[in-house]
Amino acid sequence: MRISLNNLEFFGFHGLYEGEKKMGNQFLVAIQIDFTPNVSIVNELSQTIDYVLVYNKVKEIMSTPTPLLETLVCKIADQILLDHSIADKVFVQITKQKLAIPNFVGDTSVSIERTRN
Repeated sequence: MRISLNNLEFFGFHGLYEGEKKMGNQFLVAIQIDFTPNVSIVNELSQTIDYVLVYNKVKEIMSTPTPLLETLVCKIADQILLDHSIADKVFVQITKQKLAIPNFVGDTSVSIERTRN
């Protein structure tokens, strides 16, 4: 089974450069969590992954200024696996929507996929 949280929007002060730290930026976060329920039909919240809890943890992590997006994706993926014992695999992608590069059109993203060992 998979739960996805798509296009989560956060404003943050992540980045290495002073302009990023002062002006901030808009970030999009996408998460996919593959999990194996302990029952054949899920009909209670306790049998699945509560995406509200996932969202609140992502919001908390995204609120702390961090120089590298790589650090943020790792923290989010590790925290999801730690918080949700039925999670088997987690994919996290963070997209920085505006880059402080003259004449740059587009965005950039960093992603990670972590599997429970």
